[in-house]
Amino acid sequence: MNKTQINELSFLASNDYWGRGILIGRTSNKIAVAYFIMGRSENSRNRIFYKEDDRVAIAPYDKEADIDPTLIIYYPIKTNGKNLIVTNGDQTDTVEEFLNKGLTFEDALRTRCFEPDAPHFTPRISGILSLVDGSYTLSILKDSDGQGTDCHRYFYEYPSRPNYAHFIHTYEGNDTPLPTFEGEPKLFKIPDTIEEFTDTIWNSLNDDNKISLCTMMINPETLEREVNIYNKRMGD
Repeated sequence: MNKTQINELSFLASNDYWGRGILIGRTSNKIAVAYFIMGRSENSRNRIFYKEDDRVAIAPYDKEADIDPTLIIYYPIKTNGKNLIVTNGDQTDTVEEFLNKGLTFEDALRTRCFEPDAPHFTPRISGILSLVDGSYTLSILKDSDGQGTDCHRYFYEYPSRPNYAHFIHTYEGNDTPLPTFEGEPKLFKIPDTIEEFTDTIWNSLNDDNKISLCTMMINPETLEREVNIYNKRMGD
């Protein structure tokens, strides 16, 4: 049986283009979440994260620029009752709508597919985290053949495990077309403090391609949360 590889956060420096990434797990006593975006085009890079109540939103940095908001402006993080939803697109809203109807994360994502951005067919990555027990599910919806013919849907369920988190991302590297995520979510060891958690991720991401990062640490007993947001365009 193969032993699962456990990565340090500095491993993120090994790929100059992860695309978008979700990391969910826990420290010794807190729930930990990270979401980041990277980009190559000016349209993609013209973005910042900001807090909006208990949500995280994306907005254009230069509001006067002529940008196409399709696929790049959305809520990456929303709170829904005792759940936290994290995604790389407007499927955040789809998951929220289904949960409000008493349906499931999986039900919602079975109605969605990869992004219609040929030739890349960018995967939709999503996560849902229970604020009750820290368990979480990660998902990826991806093109099956490089032609946009069929969508394959994958779901990975994990219990809460102190000091570890799983990472799912959209791309395996920087090429054209962009190579889609392969395999299973990677296991990472994570630190206890949000400062080290945030700084290590941010400093490990490729400096040319990183755009924004949001990290959270949540006390599962009080649900109090610490939130850090770094935006390259704002000089953080």
